[in-house]
Amino acid sequence: MNTDRATLAAMIFAVLFGQVALYPGVPELVAALGADTTLDASTWFLAAEYAGFVLFAGVWGALSDAAGRRVPFIVVGALGGVASYALLVALAWFTDIGFTAMLALRFIEGSFTIGAFSLSITMLMDLGGGHGRNMGAAGIAIGSGTALGAPLGGQLSSVGPLVPLVVAAGLLCLVALLAARLQDRAVESRRGGIGAALSGLADRPALGLPYLFGFADRFTAGFFALVGTLYFRETFDLDAGMAGLVLGLFFAPFALGQYPMGRLSDRIGRLVPVVAGSVLYGGAVLAVYLAPTIEIAGATMVLLGIAGALVAPATMALVTDLATDRGTAMGGFNVFGSLGFLVGTVGGGAIADSLGFGAAFLAAALLEAGVVVVTLPLLVRLDIPRTTLFGDRESA
Repeated sequence: MNTDRATLAAMIFAVLFGQVALYPGVPELVAALGADTTLDASTWFLAAEYAGFVLFAGVWGALSDAAGRRVPFIVVGALGGVASYALLVALAWFTDIGFTAMLALRFIEGSFTIGAFSLSITMLMDLGGGHGRNMGAAGIAIGSGTALGAPLGGQLSSVGPLVPLVVAAGLLCLVALLAARLQDRAVESRRGGIGAALSGLADRPALGLPYLFGFADRFTAGFFALVGTLYFRETFDLDAGMAGLVLGLFFAPFALGQYPMGRLSDRIGRLVPVVAGSVLYGGAVLAVYLAPTIEIAGATMVLLGIAGALVAPATMALVTDLATDRGTAMGGFNVFGSLGFLVGTVGGGAIADSLGFGAAFLAAALLEAGVVVVTLPLLVRLDIPRTTLFGDRESA
């Protein structure tokens, strides 16, 4: 990878590491922040950040397209996240303002952090060298950030429930510093302002396909961040550190497979990785629940990570293939992805709370595989070059 690609990948890694480091110890974290429940409080703590993601991902993208610049917005987003994390920790340590106020700060943190995250991916879209390769770099950064964030976050939580928040703030400082060293390659959009975030999908309806896959994939990520973590801890009697290691069994192959799978999608097309990976992913989600022992569940999590590595870079590359205004398009992708995480967290938690873990795992599996069934005819008919979709030399 060239220097800018590696720097952007490091920035994406830092954001995701800090985010995921909170997940394994979230029951202890919400208790330290003043909550008096576990599942409900954990659900809302994770959901508050992703509500900020949903509402502001498109805004950041549209503003950067209109300005023809990414770097200043990344710096502002990262530093806003730092300030939010720092205030959250300070208030938890020195005052007792209540869990509701903490959720408001969590929402503000999410609205800033998504700017740093989404626009870092957009800057990779602006680079040359192959969309699959660039999105593979984004994917390996996302995967490795989550792969290391889960087990190490569990260890950090063992030191103190608020420690992961401090680490996340420090990593966002690093993101701001790295961003300031980059060269902007954005092209100013002919359509300016926040309204572009809403009109992008209407102008290019085909973007709805990768958006749907992004929704489904992030749904399962949100599902495992909360429901999966609690399931492993309750069913197999794991502490936060061990739960993080089990999540890491998914994220490690997910991370390592991103870059080669992204390059593979440049060679053979997006269709096979997206469809085959999604079907395998849905089946593996259900298999995790059916696993009778933690060893078998862990092995199934590895299979889940391989399936995710097939889907993620090809889906993001498809956004790049279809996009005109890239910041807006990637912002839209992250809106749908963040909404998926939000629904996976809140919806998955609600189903698990009312119907049990089995029903929740089944719902996640059916969603992932069901998206393929619904969208396959549309994917085949996409009006993009066949070299991108199918990997051959013909044109559509």
